[in-house]
Amino acid sequence: MPTYPFLLVDAFTETALGGNPCAVVLDADDLTDEAMQRLAREFNQSETAFVRRSAVAEFGVRYFTPSEEIPLAGHPTIATITALLHTGRLARPTTETTRLHLELLHGPLLIEVEPSTTPTAPAQVRMTQRRPVFGQIHEAETVLPLFGLSPADIVEGSVIQTVSTGTPQLMVLLRDAATLRRAYLPDPAALEAYRRRTNFFSSHLFCLEGATPAGTTFARHLCTPPDVLEDPVTGSATGGMAAYLWHYGYLPSPQFIAEQGHWLGRPGTVAVQVYGPREAIEAVQISGTGVVVVEGQLHF
Repeated sequence: MPTYPFLLVDAFTETALGGNPCAVVLDADDLTDEAMQRLAREFNQSETAFVRRSAVAEFGVRYFTPSEEIPLAGHPTIATITALLHTGRLARPTTETTRLHLELLHGPLLIEVEPSTTPTAPAQVRMTQRRPVFGQIHEAETVLPLFGLSPADIVEGSVIQTVSTGTPQLMVLLRDAATLRRAYLPDPAALEAYRRRTNFFSSHLFCLEGATPAGTTFARHLCTPPDVLEDPVTGSATGGMAAYLWHYGYLPSPQFIAEQGHWLGRPGTVAVQVYGPREAIEAVQISGTGVVVVEGQLHF
């Protein structure tokens, strides 16, 4: 029976059991699509990463939720690099930034790893996401009831829009943190039907208040079964959120701290940098650290 090393890594945190957990399966070259999907259901994390050899990048990796494969995800990227560093498959930088590429479903993506402040400190991993694509604008009267809210709950003048920096996400800017806390899914099947009809992956609701004084934004990422109902800290959606906020003029600076997961007991921090003018964004970078909490062997 084949054996595959795997790790469970908490991403966007420096503390175990914070941030967002991700299963990372190494040496996964011979796993079929069906096998990876079944294993993602078995791990039952918001995403599972499968690391493979690549002919065009240092490593290949594919990301699966319990229900489907997705082209790009932030916290599995942080988790994957953390796992590669932990197992020695990627050398830990000591004096200079390490630059490499991960081959994802739609091609290579630039990753940078900063030298740690101490030999035991988690490495800071920076991910350059794809150029943002601003997609469909949605009717507030249709979307807000899906989250138990009304059109009066969004920031006046804001639009609800699908934005992608690699994975399309529904972006909803709410008035304040109190409104964000009230959001829930009264009918998950209705949201599932709407997202499939309008072709986005999941829903990112956010406000211009941090959970701590360090944060500029706070967010919740709501999903539908069999995926987790709420993803604690989401890197790809944070990238799309950053592009949205910079494009529409809601951010005074293209560099900020995004916070998420605190209300779930899994606080996470994402450092964000947007490059380019508001009308022509070139790229969004997100960065964070990861912590290995489980290491083992998968017999499958």
